[in-house]
Amino acid sequence: MRLSRPPPLRNLRAFCAAARQGSFKFAADELCLTPSAVSHQMKELEAALGVRLFERKTRSLELTTVGLRLLEEVEPLLEALDSALAQLARSNGRQSLRVRLPALFASELFIPRLASFCETHPLIDVQLDTHDPRPTSHPATADVSILLTDSAPPGLKSVRLFSSALAAVCAREHLASVARLGREVFGALALIVDRTRPFAWASWAEEAGLETPEPKQVIELDTMSAVVRAAERGLGIALVPTLLCDSWLRSGALVRVFAVELATREAYYLVSRPKDAERPQVKALTHWALGQYQRG
Repeated sequence: MRLSRPPPLRNLRAFCAAARQGSFKFAADELCLTPSAVSHQMKELEAALGVRLFERKTRSLELTTVGLRLLEEVEPLLEALDSALAQLARSNGRQSLRVRLPALFASELFIPRLASFCETHPLIDVQLDTHDPRPTSHPATADVSILLTDSAPPGLKSVRLFSSALAAVCAREHLASVARLGREVFGALALIVDRTRPFAWASWAEEAGLETPEPKQVIELDTMSAVVRAAERGLGIALVPTLLCDSWLRSGALVRVFAVELATREAYYLVSRPKDAERPQVKALTHWALGQYQRG
């Protein structure tokens, strides 16, 4: 029987992601959506089909018998559709490349150097996704991701680019206060904190042989891009990734407060699915990225 109104393709893609991940939250991360948006799409799909696709448990999802059958039928069709679209693009002499990466990495390291890749590969169209400021998983919607993580993600083709180190910085206008007050400067200036690294300042202080700073004020921000911008605007002292902020430091927009640099366990990895790693455009970007970013 033909449905009077077939479900939207986006609902079927969201269903496959939720079925693979066993979680609306993880599916949302993969699709760059909110969990509530994925849940709403699943309700729409179930209503359109008139069946229940998931058993919703406290901490997980389980496919119903009908849901499992739908996954087995639909997922190969979606893969075939993606393949057909890719073949069509190739037949026109062009290839598309979807790259997901942290926003600060994109603005400071990737986009400023992208011209060299585009000049060498004029038939590869590049689509950047910086929706997640610190992605830790590789979604189905990307061909290549740059992830900041403490180990190579399992099940993916991974290349380690460089490790992440943090330095304490402030705006040039505060240098006189730093020179005059030394370690007491934390009582005079606000401490800018990256919400995704809540214990970084304590680790930095231990590395520097100092007590954990007791600042005049704390400004907590949810992205590293916002942290860097707040420091540059003179709001206080921040811990920032040195390699990503190299241009800010060289221009004098940011200056180091102390010489101590905190080496973290995290590193930037370029990752792709094994089946995608052999695609010409993925190979091209991987080769280019290694030349641009890989450090011992």
